[in-house]
Amino acid sequence: MNLNKVMLIGRLTRDPEMRYTPSGSPVTTFSLATNRYGQGPDGEKKEYTDYHNVVVWNIGKRNLAELTGQYLHKGSLVYIEGRLQTRSWEGQDGQKRKTTEVNATEVQFLEPRSQSPGAQAAAASPREPVEVAPAAPAADEAARDVDPEDIPF
Repeated sequence: MNLNKVMLIGRLTRDPEMRYTPSGSPVTTFSLATNRYGQGPDGEKKEYTDYHNVVVWNIGKRNLAELTGQYLHKGSLVYIEGRLQTRSWEGQDGQKRKTTEVNATEVQFLEPRSQSPGAQAAAASPREPVEVAPAAPAADEAARDVDPEDIPF
């Protein structure tokens, strides 16, 4: 049995880029930063940041790529679920290139719509509903990460 599943919670490092394939299918890409904690070489507690390239396609009747491109922005807090995919190509210089990306099958917005810059435009013109998780307690609390050593188990 095999399993290829990725679950991430992090913040976008740049605004999403939505493009269209030659066949007209939308695809949205962005980079996601996640934090983790560990010990540095000197034994001190240290925060590490990992960066993940994320690719979002429309899935069936779910306009995931379009909604992601429309409502997310740099700094947005999101939950991503999907699978790792490695692809390779030949660059213009003739060199072989390879990248590993998260191919997202689920994207959940973890901030209230009111904190999004597109919220005013969405209120002015009704659009397809966006699945949004319950509001975070406070903006400054949402920005902090949980230190694994603070968890009591």
